[in-house]
Amino acid sequence: MPNRTLVERRRPLPDTALPGIADTRALPDQDFADAWTSISFPTDMKERLLRMVVSKTHLRRAVPFEAMPLHGIVLLTGAPGVGKTTVARGLANQAARALSSLGEWVFVEVDPHALAGSALGRSQRSVEQLFGHTLAEIAAAGPLVVLIDEIETLATDRSALSMEANPIDVHRAVDAALVGIDRLARQNPDVLIIATSNFPDAIDPALTSRADTVSTVPLPDLAIRRQILEHTAAAVAAAFPGAASLLDPATLDMAAKVSEGIDGRRLRKAVAEACAQRPEAVGNPDYVAGDDLLAVLRALQGAK
Repeated sequence: MPNRTLVERRRPLPDTALPGIADTRALPDQDFADAWTSISFPTDMKERLLRMVVSKTHLRRAVPFEAMPLHGIVLLTGAPGVGKTTVARGLANQAARALSSLGEWVFVEVDPHALAGSALGRSQRSVEQLFGHTLAEIAAAGPLVVLIDEIETLATDRSALSMEANPIDVHRAVDAALVGIDRLARQNPDVLIIATSNFPDAIDPALTSRADTVSTVPLPDLAIRRQILEHTAAAVAAAFPGAASLLDPATLDMAAKVSEGIDGRRLRKAVAEACAQRPEAVGNPDYVAGDDLLAVLRALQGAK
Protein backbone atom coordinates (compact mmCIF):
# COMPACT_ATOMS: atom_id res chain seq x y z
CA MET A 1 0.00 0.00 0.00
CA PRO A 2 1.50 3.39 -0.90
CA ASN A 3 2.33 5.77 1.90
CA ARG A 4 -0.16 8.61 1.72
CA THR A 5 1.88 11.17 3.63
CA LEU A 6 0.14 14.40 4.55
CA VAL A 7 3.24 16.61 4.39
CA GLU A 8 6.26 16.93 2.12
CA ARG A 9 9.19 14.97 3.58
CA ARG A 10 12.88 15.67 3.82
CA ARG A 11 13.76 12.84 6.24
CA PRO A 12 14.45 9.50 4.48
CA LEU A 13 12.50 6.42 5.53
CA PRO A 14 14.23 3.33 6.93
CA ASP A 15 14.67 0.31 4.69
CA THR A 16 11.93 -2.30 5.19
CA ALA A 17 14.47 -4.96 4.20
CA LEU A 18 16.20 -4.48 7.56
CA PRO A 19 15.77 -7.53 9.86
CA GLY A 20 12.68 -7.29 12.04
CA ILE A 21 11.19 -4.27 10.20
CA ALA A 22 7.74 -4.95 8.73
CA ASP A 23 6.70 -1.44 7.67
CA THR A 24 7.95 2.15 7.69
CA ARG A 25 5.98 5.32 7.11
CA ALA A 26 6.33 9.03 7.30
CA LEU A 27 3.94 10.67 9.74
CA PRO A 28 1.38 12.13 9.47
CA ASP A 29 -0.13 9.47 7.19
CA GLN A 30 -3.64 9.57 5.73
CA ASP A 31 -4.29 5.84 6.17
CA PHE A 32 -3.48 6.12 9.87
CA ALA A 33 -5.61 9.26 10.17
CA ASP A 34 -8.52 7.32 8.69
CA ALA A 35 -7.87 4.48 11.14
CA TRP A 36 -8.12 6.86 14.09
CA THR A 37 -11.40 8.27 12.81
CA SER A 38 -12.99 4.93 11.99
CA ILE A 39 -12.20 2.97 15.15
CA SER A 40 -14.97 2.97 17.76
CA PHE A 41 -13.72 2.97 21.35
CA PRO A 42 -15.28 3.76 24.73
CA THR A 43 -15.97 7.43 25.36
CA ASP A 44 -12.79 9.50 25.72
CA MET A 45 -10.44 6.47 25.55
CA LYS A 46 -8.69 7.56 22.36
CA GLU A 47 -8.40 11.15 23.51
CA ARG A 48 -7.13 10.06 26.93
CA LEU A 49 -4.43 7.90 25.33
CA LEU A 50 -3.32 10.81 23.17
CA ARG A 51 -3.20 13.22 26.12
CA MET A 52 -1.05 10.78 28.09
CA VAL A 53 1.36 10.28 25.19
CA VAL A 54 1.77 14.02 24.61
CA SER A 55 2.11 14.83 28.31
CA LYS A 56 4.68 12.12 28.99
CA THR A 57 6.71 13.08 25.94
CA HIS A 58 6.98 16.62 27.29
CA LEU A 59 7.91 15.24 30.73
CA ARG A 60 10.57 12.93 29.30
CA ARG A 61 12.23 15.86 27.55
CA ALA A 62 12.37 18.00 30.70
CA VAL A 63 12.56 15.71 33.75
CA PRO A 64 15.62 13.49 34.43
CA PHE A 65 15.08 9.77 33.90
CA GLU A 66 16.28 9.03 37.44
CA ALA A 67 13.57 11.27 38.88
CA MET A 68 10.82 10.01 36.58
CA PRO A 69 11.73 6.75 34.79
CA LEU A 70 9.44 7.12 31.79
CA HIS A 71 10.20 4.72 28.93
CA GLY A 72 7.76 6.06 26.34
CA ILE A 73 5.88 2.74 26.21
CA VAL A 74 2.12 2.41 25.72
CA LEU A 75 0.84 -1.14 26.21
CA LEU A 76 -2.58 -1.98 24.76
CA THR A 77 -4.11 -5.29 25.82
CA GLY A 78 -7.41 -6.96 25.08
CA ALA A 79 -9.12 -9.76 23.21
CA PRO A 80 -8.38 -10.33 19.51
CA GLY A 81 -10.41 -8.14 17.17
CA VAL A 82 -11.11 -5.22 19.52
CA GLY A 83 -9.01 -2.79 17.47
CA LYS A 84 -5.71 -2.57 19.36
CA THR A 85 -3.50 -2.41 16.27
CA THR A 86 -5.82 -0.01 14.46
CA VAL A 87 -5.91 2.45 17.34
CA ALA A 88 -2.14 2.04 17.82
CA ARG A 89 -1.52 3.22 14.27
CA GLY A 90 -3.98 6.05 14.68
CA LEU A 91 -2.39 7.03 17.99
CA ALA A 92 1.02 7.16 16.32
CA ASN A 93 -0.37 9.51 13.71
CA GLN A 94 -2.16 11.79 16.17
CA ALA A 95 0.90 11.97 18.41
CA ALA A 96 3.05 13.01 15.45
CA ARG A 97 0.53 15.75 14.65
CA ALA A 98 0.34 17.00 18.24
CA LEU A 99 4.14 16.92 18.63
CA SER A 100 5.06 18.17 15.15
CA SER A 101 7.23 20.90 16.67
CA LEU A 102 9.75 18.19 17.61
CA GLY A 103 10.49 17.45 13.95
CA GLU A 104 9.53 14.99 11.23
CA TRP A 105 8.20 11.77 12.70
CA VAL A 106 8.85 8.29 11.33
CA PHE A 107 6.76 5.18 12.04
CA VAL A 108 8.36 1.73 12.19
CA GLU A 109 6.43 -1.50 12.67
CA VAL A 110 8.44 -4.36 14.14
CA ASP A 111 7.78 -8.00 13.30
CA PRO A 112 8.82 -9.81 16.51
CA HIS A 113 8.44 -13.23 14.89
CA ALA A 114 11.19 -12.37 12.41
CA LEU A 115 13.63 -11.99 15.30
CA ALA A 116 13.28 -15.56 16.54
CA GLY A 117 15.79 -18.15 15.42
CA SER A 118 16.33 -21.83 16.05
CA ALA A 119 20.10 -21.46 16.34
CA LEU A 120 21.31 -20.85 19.87
CA GLY A 121 22.04 -17.17 20.38
CA ARG A 122 20.45 -16.01 17.14
CA SER A 123 17.37 -14.45 18.76
CA GLN A 124 19.51 -12.51 21.20
CA ARG A 125 21.73 -11.16 18.42
CA SER A 126 18.70 -10.21 16.30
CA VAL A 127 17.09 -8.32 19.18
CA GLU A 128 20.35 -6.56 20.02
CA GLN A 129 20.76 -5.56 16.38
CA LEU A 130 17.19 -4.20 16.23
CA PHE A 131 17.29 -2.09 19.39
CA GLY A 132 20.98 -1.34 19.66
CA HIS A 133 21.61 -0.42 16.04
CA THR A 134 18.57 -0.22 13.74
CA LEU A 135 16.12 1.63 16.00
CA ALA A 136 18.87 3.64 17.68
CA GLU A 137 20.11 4.96 14.33
CA ILE A 138 16.57 5.85 13.21
CA ALA A 139 15.90 7.62 16.52
CA ALA A 140 19.14 9.56 16.22
CA ALA A 141 17.77 11.15 13.05
CA GLY A 142 14.55 12.41 14.64
CA PRO A 143 11.30 11.51 16.43
CA LEU A 144 10.21 7.88 16.09
CA VAL A 145 7.14 5.74 16.81
CA VAL A 146 7.70 1.99 17.06
CA LEU A 147 4.75 -0.42 16.89
CA ILE A 148 5.30 -3.94 18.26
CA ASP A 149 2.30 -6.22 17.82
CA GLU A 150 2.17 -9.34 19.97
CA ILE A 151 4.82 -8.01 22.32
CA GLU A 152 4.69 -11.26 24.31
CA THR A 153 6.61 -12.85 21.43
CA LEU A 154 9.52 -10.50 22.09
CA ALA A 155 9.19 -10.22 25.87
CA THR A 156 7.95 -13.63 26.99
CA ASP A 157 7.42 -14.09 30.72
CA ARG A 158 10.69 -15.78 31.69
CA SER A 159 9.24 -17.23 34.89
CA ALA A 160 6.79 -19.31 32.84
CA LEU A 161 9.41 -20.86 30.54
CA SER A 162 10.34 -24.51 30.78
CA MET A 163 13.95 -25.58 30.55
CA GLU A 164 13.44 -26.96 27.05
CA ALA A 165 13.56 -25.57 23.49
CA ASN A 166 16.52 -23.21 23.88
CA PRO A 167 15.34 -21.53 27.12
CA ILE A 168 18.71 -19.83 27.60
CA ASP A 169 18.39 -18.11 24.21
CA VAL A 170 14.84 -16.98 25.00
CA HIS A 171 15.96 -15.59 28.36
CA ARG A 172 18.83 -13.77 26.73
CA ALA A 173 16.58 -12.40 23.98
CA VAL A 174 14.17 -10.99 26.56
CA ASP A 175 17.11 -9.54 28.49
CA ALA A 176 18.39 -7.95 25.27
CA ALA A 177 14.98 -6.43 24.54
CA LEU A 178 14.74 -4.91 28.01
CA VAL A 179 18.28 -3.52 27.85
CA GLY A 180 17.58 -2.12 24.38
CA ILE A 181 14.36 -0.47 25.50
CA ASP A 182 16.10 1.07 28.50
CA ARG A 183 18.88 2.44 26.31
CA LEU A 184 16.43 3.90 23.80
CA ALA A 185 14.42 5.51 26.60
CA ARG A 186 17.43 7.12 28.22
CA GLN A 187 19.06 8.36 25.04
CA ASN A 188 16.01 9.31 22.96
CA PRO A 189 13.08 11.03 24.73
CA ASP A 190 11.36 11.42 21.36
CA VAL A 191 10.84 7.67 20.87
CA LEU A 192 7.35 6.29 21.47
CA ILE A 193 6.85 2.51 21.63
CA ILE A 194 3.30 1.24 21.25
CA ALA A 195 2.96 -2.45 22.06
CA THR A 196 -0.11 -4.68 21.81
CA SER A 197 -0.95 -8.08 23.25
CA ASN A 198 -3.83 -10.52 23.29
CA PHE A 199 -2.15 -12.35 26.19
CA PRO A 200 -0.95 -9.86 28.82
CA ASP A 201 -0.27 -12.65 31.32
CA ALA A 202 2.37 -14.00 28.91
CA ILE A 203 4.37 -10.74 28.97
CA ASP A 204 7.42 -10.59 31.22
CA PRO A 205 6.56 -8.40 34.25
CA ALA A 206 9.77 -6.46 33.70
CA LEU A 207 8.39 -5.21 30.38
CA THR A 208 4.97 -4.42 31.82
CA SER A 209 6.56 -2.41 34.64
CA ARG A 210 8.41 -0.32 32.06
CA ALA A 211 5.16 0.69 30.34
CA ASP A 212 4.16 4.27 31.13
CA THR A 213 0.55 3.50 30.23
CA VAL A 214 -1.28 0.16 30.26
CA SER A 215 -4.78 0.21 28.79
CA THR A 216 -7.13 -2.71 28.34
CA VAL A 217 -9.36 -2.36 25.30
CA PRO A 218 -12.73 -3.90 26.16
CA LEU A 219 -15.15 -5.72 23.91
CA PRO A 220 -17.57 -3.20 22.36
CA ASP A 221 -20.61 -2.30 24.40
CA LEU A 222 -24.12 -1.88 22.97
CA ALA A 223 -23.61 1.67 21.70
CA ILE A 224 -20.23 0.92 20.13
CA ARG A 225 -21.51 -2.28 18.51
CA ARG A 226 -24.23 -0.24 16.86
CA GLN A 227 -21.67 2.33 15.66
CA ILE A 228 -19.47 -0.39 14.17
CA LEU A 229 -22.36 -2.09 12.40
CA GLU A 230 -23.70 1.20 11.06
CA HIS A 231 -20.28 2.33 9.83
CA THR A 232 -19.70 -0.98 8.02
CA ALA A 233 -23.22 -1.14 6.61
CA ALA A 234 -22.93 2.44 5.33
CA ALA A 235 -19.70 1.56 3.52
CA VAL A 236 -21.38 -1.42 1.86
CA ALA A 237 -24.46 0.62 0.93
CA ALA A 238 -22.25 3.32 -0.62
CA ALA A 239 -20.88 0.70 -3.01
CA PHE A 240 -24.09 -1.33 -3.38
CA PRO A 241 -27.19 0.90 -3.02
CA GLY A 242 -29.47 -2.10 -2.64
CA ALA A 243 -27.81 -2.82 0.71
CA ALA A 244 -29.29 0.36 2.21
CA SER A 245 -31.83 -1.77 4.08
CA LEU A 246 -29.01 -2.68 6.47
CA LEU A 247 -29.14 0.92 7.68
CA ASP A 248 -32.70 0.61 8.95
CA PRO A 249 -32.53 1.92 12.56
CA ALA A 250 -34.64 -0.93 13.93
CA THR A 251 -32.36 -3.46 12.24
CA LEU A 252 -29.22 -1.83 13.62
CA ASP A 253 -30.74 -1.63 17.12
CA MET A 254 -31.60 -5.32 17.08
CA ALA A 255 -28.27 -6.30 15.54
CA ALA A 256 -26.41 -4.43 18.28
CA LYS A 257 -28.55 -6.11 20.92
CA VAL A 258 -28.05 -9.69 19.70
CA SER A 259 -24.29 -9.28 19.17
CA GLU A 260 -23.20 -8.93 22.78
CA GLY A 261 -19.72 -10.32 23.36
CA ILE A 262 -18.69 -10.19 19.69
CA ASP A 263 -15.54 -8.22 18.89
CA GLY A 264 -15.44 -5.35 16.41
CA ARG A 265 -13.56 -7.24 13.71
CA ARG A 266 -16.08 -10.07 13.75
CA LEU A 267 -18.96 -7.59 13.64
CA ARG A 268 -17.60 -6.07 10.43
CA LYS A 269 -17.06 -9.51 8.94
CA ALA A 270 -20.63 -10.41 9.90
CA VAL A 271 -21.88 -7.72 7.53
CA ALA A 272 -19.86 -9.33 4.75
CA GLU A 273 -21.25 -12.76 5.63
CA ALA A 274 -24.78 -11.35 5.53
CA CYS A 275 -24.19 -10.38 1.89
CA ALA A 276 -23.73 -14.06 1.07
CA GLN A 277 -26.58 -15.30 3.24
CA ARG A 278 -29.43 -15.31 0.70
CA PRO A 279 -29.06 -18.20 -1.85
CA GLU A 280 -31.17 -16.56 -4.54
CA ALA A 281 -28.96 -13.43 -4.46
CA VAL A 282 -25.97 -15.49 -5.60
CA GLY A 283 -23.66 -13.36 -3.46
CA ASN A 284 -24.81 -9.99 -4.85
CA PRO A 285 -24.62 -7.47 -1.94
CA ASP A 286 -27.37 -5.38 -3.56
CA TYR A 287 -29.87 -7.99 -2.35
CA VAL A 288 -28.79 -8.24 1.28
CA ALA A 289 -31.50 -7.59 3.87
CA GLY A 290 -31.56 -6.77 7.55
CA ASP A 291 -32.82 -10.26 8.38
CA ASP A 292 -29.67 -11.68 6.79
CA LEU A 293 -27.48 -9.73 9.16
CA LEU A 294 -29.54 -10.76 12.17
CA ALA A 295 -29.37 -14.41 11.10
CA VAL A 296 -25.57 -14.27 10.83
CA LEU A 297 -25.20 -12.64 14.24
CA ARG A 298 -27.51 -15.14 15.91
CA ALA A 299 -25.55 -17.97 14.33
CA LEU A 300 -22.33 -16.50 15.71
CA GLN A 301 -23.83 -16.38 19.16
CA GLY A 302 -24.95 -19.98 18.86
CA ALA A 303 -21.45 -21.05 17.87
CA LYS A 304 -19.80 -19.42 20.89
